[in-house]
Amino acid sequence: MDSQSDCVQLLAIVNNVAMDIGVQISVQAPAVNSFGYSAWSRIARSYGPTVEMRQRKKPKFSEEKESAKEEKIKTTPLPERVPKHVLFQRFAKIFIGCLAAVSSGMMYALYLSAYHERKFWFSNRQELEREITFQGDSAIYYSYYKDMLKAPSFERGVYELTHNNKTVSLKTINAVQQMSLYPELIASVLYQATGSNEIIEPVYFYIGIVFGLQGIYVTALFATSWLMSGTWLAGMLTVAWFVINRVDTTRIEYSIPLRENWALPYLACQIAALTGYLKSNVNTYAEVHEVYKIYIFSLFLGYLLQFENPALLVSPLLSLVAALMFAKYLQLNVKEGTFIAKIMKVINFYLVCILTVTLNIIMKIFVSHKENGHMLKFLEVKFGLNMTKNFTMNWLLCQESLQAPSQEFFLRLTQSSLLPFYILVLVICFLSMMHVIFRRINGNSMKETVNLEDGQIGERPEIIYHVIHTILLGSLAMVIEGLKYLWTPYVCMLAAFGVCSPALWMTLFKWLRLRTVHPVLLALILSMAVPTIIGFSLWKEFFPRLMSELLELQEFYDPDTVELMTWIKRQAPVAAVFAGSPQLMGVIKLCTGWMVTSLPLYNDDDLLKRNENIYQIYSKRSAEDIYKILTSYKANYLIVEDAICNEVGTMRGCRVKDLLDVANGHVVCKEGDKLTYSKYGRFCHEVKINYSPYVNYFTRVYWNRSYFVYKINTVISFQS
Repeated sequence: MDSQSDCVQLLAIVNNVAMDIGVQISVQAPAVNSFGYSAWSRIARSYGPTVEMRQRKKPKFSEEKESAKEEKIKTTPLPERVPKHVLFQRFAKIFIGCLAAVSSGMMYALYLSAYHERKFWFSNRQELEREITFQGDSAIYYSYYKDMLKAPSFERGVYELTHNNKTVSLKTINAVQQMSLYPELIASVLYQATGSNEIIEPVYFYIGIVFGLQGIYVTALFATSWLMSGTWLAGMLTVAWFVINRVDTTRIEYSIPLRENWALPYLACQIAALTGYLKSNVNTYAEVHEVYKIYIFSLFLGYLLQFENPALLVSPLLSLVAALMFAKYLQLNVKEGTFIAKIMKVINFYLVCILTVTLNIIMKIFVSHKENGHMLKFLEVKFGLNMTKNFTMNWLLCQESLQAPSQEFFLRLTQSSLLPFYILVLVICFLSMMHVIFRRINGNSMKETVNLEDGQIGERPEIIYHVIHTILLGSLAMVIEGLKYLWTPYVCMLAAFGVCSPALWMTLFKWLRLRTVHPVLLALILSMAVPTIIGFSLWKEFFPRLMSELLELQEFYDPDTVELMTWIKRQAPVAAVFAGSPQLMGVIKLCTGWMVTSLPLYNDDDLLKRNENIYQIYSKRSAEDIYKILTSYKANYLIVEDAICNEVGTMRGCRVKDLLDVANGHVVCKEGDKLTYSKYGRFCHEVKINYSPYVNYFTRVYWNRSYFVYKINTVISFQS
């Protein structure tokens, strides 16, 4: 009796501490083991009503089941009134958790702002120097935000963007559709509607919105982990892992206007809302149907906002959701326990797959759309199914973001202890989920309620959703490193949930058949002790590094680009068209507003072809060939970058000039190819020497250490 009372007191203390930090403990009367019924019931009465993982309700197929359920409800005793101190504990738990979530988001946003200021010395820069910090496609997005602010009205600004003929020469584009400029439209409206133009500069308002969204992003991850585990301690650990591994969780520090920095916070909020919905809804059939309806509505809304983009109608997702809804409809209309119902359970997976493929084929037949041939070719070459000498394809394959993750990526996740705990949590949840699925296939009935001591974390619908989701995202991230920014935050959230969840530890202990210590008690202790130890170790090792980054003054120094932009604004005619690398053209569009021949965008076939043609200035082509290419795009000025012309490169065969030589047949790509020797030198080198015939086509008008600007002659005079 003494040992039992001691255990009861110890468990009561653990329960009290757990309630203070927000752990939801499920203590059920049937859990006898070494304590006995009376001990468990005393604890349950002392610390308020129990919190349990509820099993979702099954559909009603017959009047007998309906009457049985009604009789069961009548015989079920009404719950006792919750004591005031328990209500206060619940309120305190929710209040502290919400305060921690909001504070985490705000502190992360302030950290990003401070780090950005220290890195670029932003407040002490002139406007031109600030804009140069936006590189490549980021410069294009911000340039359209500036255009919206300069427009006489919002309607006029939108019209000019949807019928834009002032960016790319000889081309009218719908910039809103092609570049997804809704964030810039909303930001410009907010800037003017709130009167911020009298208080803050446009660039600070723009980056402030993005940093604020990142704070919402972190808060949503916090909330998702909290919902799954039942304790806000998991949310704190999620934020800690996210910030420590921010090199692999976000690109906000280097490219603020990227589309992912606008989209991922909303995705995280959607996931948090779906997690709460799956956790609270107890009707499995209505619950699936509701989620499917949301997906269909979202696709339809995206179809309209993207100017009736047919790619969404022929997407596999729409066909999959429709197939799942049809299969579920068949299940609902088949009487349970019959031979047909058993057959439906067996062939359900195959039925969904067949319907998905069939519907997708039908949609592609009747919906006029453009096949994404570049993506298919890219995947073929990526997986070694084909080889190509195409410049654009090989250039994309050489981009670091489109390659497989490096060993350093996994090493960083391991050093922060994130990857080991993620693998542990994923394995336990996946095995438990598969066990539940096999039980359902075999026709085993499920319990009305699932208690903590049952050790079945795979029964919970939100766990099943997140396990499937993280496996899919992880599979993509293992192929394309750029997708790690979608997967790694998920890893932080799932790992933090697992180590803070008593249900996960209880599932593990049930498999191990732990007898020496009561598994429920040990699961509760570990769900608080393990995250606490992890948190202190992370604080000790990584917090000083974060503080040192904020204290270290850095400087973005690029005087050559500043001089080039200044010369263009002062010397070049307003109607001039510039040609050069797509990345530089984006900066020119932002800083000067002059028209360019190409942009760093890769979702348009014409722009991809333009980029390849303009890059020929770094190939072994004649002056006449280059002249014909540039004049075909009405270019007036050519900019040669010394960094590309004399590129050393860390990856063999991935330099721009190497890729051009392969595409033009000037080097052997594989055995059996015909080698074509060029009688011309590399254009970017030869044009600098100023001899005929290069001086006949091009006249150098400006140069510095990094850039050489040539005026393209309209009247050609050949000199000896």
